[in-house]
Formats: sequence, C-alpha cells, structure tokens
Amino acid sequence: MHNVELYRDDAHLCVLLNESEELDEGGIHSNQFLILHQEFGVLLDPGGFGVMADVLEAMLTYCEPEQIRYIVLSHQDPDIVGGLASWLELTRATVLISRLWTRFIPHYGLPNTDRIVAIPDTGAQIDLGTSAVLDLIPAHFLHSEGNFQVYDPRAKILFSGDVGASELSGAETQTFIEDLAPHLPRIEGFHRRYMASNRAIKAWRETLGERPVELLAPQHGPVYRGAAVGQFLGWLEGLECGVDLLQPGGVFRR
Repeated sequence: MHNVELYRDDAHLCVLLNESEELDEGGIHSNQFLILHQEFGVLLDPGGFGVMADVLEAMLTYCEPEQIRYIVLSHQDPDIVGGLASWLELTRATVLISRLWTRFIPHYGLPNTDRIVAIPDTGAQIDLGTSAVLDLIPAHFLHSEGNFQVYDPRAKILFSGDVGASELSGAETQTFIEDLAPHLPRIEGFHRRYMASNRAIKAWRETLGERPVELLAPQHGPVYRGAAVGQFLGWLEGLECGVDLLQPGGVFRR
C-alpha cells in the first residue's frame, strides 16, 4: 500500500489513498481520495466494505477521523458506498450524494440517514473555509442517472468518478498516464458500454466549461496528467456510446 500526494501547499492537500493490491474487490482496483484543507477533511468515494480498514489506515497518515467533515459519493455503486456504515460510525461526516439515491442508501446497512444530504441536480459547492471551495459538478448518466464529480479549483484536479476509469487490477495499474494512445485499449470498451450517450458527454463537458484541469483522477485506474488530460477529453467528446450504439435484440453496434 502506498499513498500518492497529488497536490500539496501550505494549507491544502489532495491524496490518492491506495489500498493494498490484495484487497481488490472482484478484481477491479478502486481509488479513494482525501482532500485536506487545514483541519477540514473531505473523503471521496471511500470504497466497499472489504477495503475500508485499509483505506482508514492510509487516511490516518494525514488526519484523524473526526477531521472528516464530508464524504462525497459520486453515485450509488457498492464499490463506492459499501463501507459507508463503518465510516459513519468512525466519523461525524455529512454524506453528500445525488438526490436520486438518498432513499436507496439505507439498504447498505446504515443505522440512520440523518447525516445524508441530497445534492440537487444542478450541483453545489463545499466551503472549506479561508476562501477554499470544492465544486460538485453534474455528470449525470456518466454512468449513473444521478452522478457528480468533484473539482478542486485550488489544486486544479477533477475527481471524475467513472469518467476516465479503466478496468485494471491493482497489480496491473500504474499511478499516472501522460499519453492516451497506449491506454485507450483499457478504457474504450468500458466507456462505450457504461457511458449513456454522447449527448450526456457533451452536456457534462459544457458544464465543466473552461475550468483548468491539470489532473483528471478517476475512481479506477491511473490519474491522467500532462497531455493525456486534453487527449482524453477530446477523445471522449467524439465517442459514440451507450444508447447511441444500442440495436434491437440487446445488440450493441461496434
């Protein structure tokens, strides 16, 4: 297990909390992220139950559980939410998730839902204090019906959820990619099937706008940096996917 600091200054830190390769749940390696601004902690997509202890150990390198003020869930999948009951016991955090999923989250064994707050479809901001914020950016149908990404303006990092994700085990994955071409075979099939449509991609891309993105950090696989960020965004904007490819009989056009 090793942590990767994606950004650090005198008051602000963004960390990839890498769990052990041995704890891949079902063979797909997941990324969990911590944003720490002074004493204010935000945990992004903390993972399934099987990786919870490992992610906690990684997090304790930087902060105590009581410093976690928010847990942001990009969507409802178990590889993101499965360990949430334990995180709610350990922290006093408020949990943010799309309004579409607030009534489903209790099925993950939560003792109560008092600390779950719905994100409106149009997004929101988290105020970290001292003029620092995080933007919760709508990315609906990429791939979930209610889906949000986190943009950190100070670090210029887009925590992109499943956008940019690759299907790699922990043993296969690498920390960064800087050239998209050799990585395309590992992401193309996933994006063509799991992203709902090119219309959804274009709506998200317009919402993201001109925010500068120096790192694009997905929930699975390596972080994009350098030329790979622009290459990926350009490739994705032109991608036919999801219902664009659906044919009668459950067949997907290749």
